[in-house]
Amino acid sequence: MTLNQEMVAEITREVVARLQAQMQTKPASAPSGGAEIRDGVFPTVDAAVKAAAAAQLKVGQLSLTDRGKAVSIIKRMCEENAEDWGRQEFNETQIGRVDHKIDKLKIVKQVLGVEAMRSDIRADTTGVCLIERAPWGVIGMALPATHSVPTLASNAINIISSGNTAVFCPHPAGAKCAAMALRAFNREIERETGVANMLCTMADPTIKSAEEMFHHPGIALLCVTGGPFVVKAASKSGKRVIAAGPGNPPVLVDETADLNHAAKSIIAGASFDNNLLCIGEKEIFVVESVFEAFRAAMKRAGAFELDSTAVERLSDAAFKFDGPGKGCGRAHLKRDLVGKNASDLAAAAGVTIPAGTDLLFGETKADHAFVVEEQMMPFVPIVRVRDADAGIAAAVEAEHGYRHTAIIHSQNMDTVTKMARAMNTTLFVQNGPCTAALGSDSPGYLSFSIATPTGEGITTPMTFTRERQIVLGRGALRII
Repeated sequence: MTLNQEMVAEITREVVARLQAQMQTKPASAPSGGAEIRDGVFPTVDAAVKAAAAAQLKVGQLSLTDRGKAVSIIKRMCEENAEDWGRQEFNETQIGRVDHKIDKLKIVKQVLGVEAMRSDIRADTTGVCLIERAPWGVIGMALPATHSVPTLASNAINIISSGNTAVFCPHPAGAKCAAMALRAFNREIERETGVANMLCTMADPTIKSAEEMFHHPGIALLCVTGGPFVVKAASKSGKRVIAAGPGNPPVLVDETADLNHAAKSIIAGASFDNNLLCIGEKEIFVVESVFEAFRAAMKRAGAFELDSTAVERLSDAAFKFDGPGKGCGRAHLKRDLVGKNASDLAAAAGVTIPAGTDLLFGETKADHAFVVEEQMMPFVPIVRVRDADAGIAAAVEAEHGYRHTAIIHSQNMDTVTKMARAMNTTLFVQNGPCTAALGSDSPGYLSFSIATPTGEGITTPMTFTRERQIVLGRGALRII
């Protein structure tokens, strides 16, 4: 059969039409990192901010009951998926411990939600003042690699409860698991509430993405969780910043302490997720009169002691120094051993330890790199001090004024009070592991963003609100 020009033109039009239809229905191609662009994941910061802004207009109008539905979804999904998501995060970041990654997701249910929201009323003969808590809008949030999904979930609970939406910029090392959880949350939340994109992120987050988010005009408030560099970068944005910054929590063990309980508590806290927690016990100051007894208690409780030679080998593996020669200049933490197991640290120190050992310890001086720097690995230095007063002074110096966390093991309330006032930290724990500060076997509450440099403390939904006063003057009141 011979095709004339009219038939060729008709076939061409049909083929073109079919190709156009296929292009319109074809899903967006995956970005370089392999993340899907859907359910809150966008190709650019600008697209994510615009989607979050559109969602916030709806979230701000939801009742607390409806916001609570979204919050309940996040808590339920974290518990139901803890095993799978915890393993995914560990596989991606390769730091910490799988069992503790799972535990951190299971305890997300302890984060405060809509129940923390409140309004106040003041009234007198001149009228009535209603003090409400209003949302900010779209909040930009930087996430750490150490607790990517738990921090995302914790912050999501806070911001949705307070009527906000968020654009998250995860650390690149934990971006895939964060995007995975965020998409899952969004799908279930939209199905339940009808609101899409309460939580947004970028497909391929980078340092440049974080900078762009910090300065984007559509971002009303910033919350950053991480080290001093990300806090400093956010602070240059000109926006209000809620900063969950670094810590180097000291512990004081005085002569009145229950040494066996102190040892067990320190091991439990300092070994949790291989000491990645910013609240984790990082250095221990022990009053000299009980120093040897405390060393024995640590070994009985399962910690392994490194001798001075092994401590220095581990130090060489863990730090590099500014100045020429070993130990010269300021120490800088290498990333090789961060969040690794005690067995990995032992290998670097040239020793063999029993299977199942969770924590290493060893005696050092107060100016040792392991005392001065926040090392984030399952090794704690122990330092002799003359008495409790000397220990408090050493603890203040080691903490560097971060005002994050401090811990004491003591039965002397005068000493406890003295240290609490001297440290002036956001979190202070007596006779317990660091995790007690966040509601673990204690009456506290949980958040994975602890705002220490900017002073808000453990974040709650109220942290992400603005105070609004609605005043009804006497002339506006109807007298019945």
